[in-house]
Amino acid sequence: MTKKKKSPTDNWKQVRKRAVAVLPKEVVKLIGDVQKSDTRPRSRLITVLHRLQAIEGHLGPEELQAVALLLGVPAAKVTGVATFYHFFRTVPRGRFMVSVCMGTACYVRGAEEVRGRVAEELGIADGQTTSDGLFSLQDTRCVGTCGLAPVVMVNDDVHGNVTPSQVPAILELYRARVATPDRAAPDRPSASA
Repeated sequence: MTKKKKSPTDNWKQVRKRAVAVLPKEVVKLIGDVQKSDTRPRSRLITVLHRLQAIEGHLGPEELQAVALLLGVPAAKVTGVATFYHFFRTVPRGRFMVSVCMGTACYVRGAEEVRGRVAEELGIADGQTTSDGLFSLQDTRCVGTCGLAPVVMVNDDVHGNVTPSQVPAILELYRARVATPDRAAPDRPSASA
């Protein structure tokens, strides 16, 4: 049996090294574990993308390419999955995710006007991030606090009974957190304010 001669264009080691360098170690380990234990590693693509986004905050083009290479999945499929599912983000999100509930209870109690005011104050539309990287805006469906409608969530903080006129003060609370990071988090305005 003759030994297969290596092609001068065979650069898998360099390609793999570059892909590994792009991804967090935890994701590279997950991909390795998937390849060892799963007969169809491609079936774990969504799991890998979830882990990557949890660590990085979004799925950038270089990271998607690296996942495709290491999992042996066509890059078009990886990008297609990342852009098809609403949960995945392909652009960085802001430090503060502003989610305006557009569920039925919130909607009938003025959520659309609240969302409009948030968009106006931040100068962005749904799905966008401010140029300073501080805020991202997204509509969301029912957050399960219908008694507080309309509801605005900023990261995990729930602001209930929000009116459009309260939006600037709410946003200012989070701007203040960045301006004075060593200070305790400012109190939220009361739901009745």
